[in-house]
Amino acid sequence: MLDIRRLHMLKTVAARGSIAAAAQSMELSPGAVSQQLAALRQDMGVDLLRPHGRTVALTEAGRLLLEHTDRILAAMEEAECAVAAVKGTVGATATLAALPSTVARIVAPALTALASQHPQLAVTCLVTDQAQLRELTLGTVDVVLGQRYHHLPDTTPRGIDVSPLLDDPLLVVTAADQAVDRPIALRELDAHTLAVPPATTDCGQAILQACRQAGFTPAARYVTADIAAQLALARAGLATALVPRTAIDPTTPGIHTAPLDGHPIRRLLFAATRHTETANPTTTALTAALRTAARQGGPATDLPEG
Repeated sequence: MLDIRRLHMLKTVAARGSIAAAAQSMELSPGAVSQQLAALRQDMGVDLLRPHGRTVALTEAGRLLLEHTDRILAAMEEAECAVAAVKGTVGATATLAALPSTVARIVAPALTALASQHPQLAVTCLVTDQAQLRELTLGTVDVVLGQRYHHLPDTTPRGIDVSPLLDDPLLVVTAADQAVDRPIALRELDAHTLAVPPATTDCGQAILQACRQAGFTPAARYVTADIAAQLALARAGLATALVPRTAIDPTTPGIHTAPLDGHPIRRLLFAATRHTETANPTTTALTAALRTAARQGGPATDLPEG
C-alpha cells in the first residue's frame, strides 16, 4: 500500500523543484527525503523523478502518480472536513499566510476578534508576499489573505476557493507640502521620481503594466517592497509612491494621498482556502473574521461573500 507521507513528499519536491528545497520546507534533511522517495520508487517499480539541470523534474510516471496524489490528498482532506463538520466545533490550530500590507488594518483586528470568539484556536500567521497560494496547495497553510490586481490575469490554481474581502485602490503618496488637491492621472507620474516595489512582486508588476498601458515605462529611482520605506521617501519629498490604501495609516503625518484619475490601479484582497465539498469550521471561522475586519477597517466596496 502506498505511504501517504511519501506521496506528499513527491508533490512537495515537484512544486519546489529540488529535494533540498522540499526538505527545507518540511524541516527534514535532504537525505531523509531522498530515502523516502527511493522507497516510493521501489514501491512503484519505476523512476518518478529525473535530474533537470540543478533541479529535478517528474517523469511521465511521476506526473501520472502526482495526478492521483492530488486526488488522494483532496479525499483525505474532505474526510477530515466531514468529521469536523459533524463535530461542529472550531479546531485548535490553523495557519494563515498574509500580505505585510494587510497586517495592521485586517489581520491584527481579525485575530484579536477570533481569539475572543474561539480562545482554544491558536493561529500561526506567516507574513509574506511570496507564493502564498502555492503554499496553500501544498497544505503548509490553511488560509491565505492574498491579492489579485484587476488588470492582470487571474492565476489562481485549480482546487482553490476565493472569498473576496475588499477592493483596494493604490493611492498616489507625496510629501504634504507637495500636495495636489485633485485626482492625479497615471500619465502625470512619468514626470515624477518614483519609489516602487520590484517588478518581481505582484504590486511592482501591476504598477509597471498599468504605466505601460498609460503610455510610459516608469523610471524608478527607488526600488523597495517595504511600504514603510516608500512612505518615508515620500514624506521626505524624495519620491512619489503608489501604495495600497489599506497599507496607509490615515493619521501618518507629513504625507498627502490622492486617488488616481481615469485608470485606477486596484487590487482585490481575498481569503483563499482549499476547495472541499464540506466546509471546515476552523477555516470558515478564520475567513469570517478576516471578512469582518476588512469591512470594518478598510474602505471597502460591497463585495459578494462567494
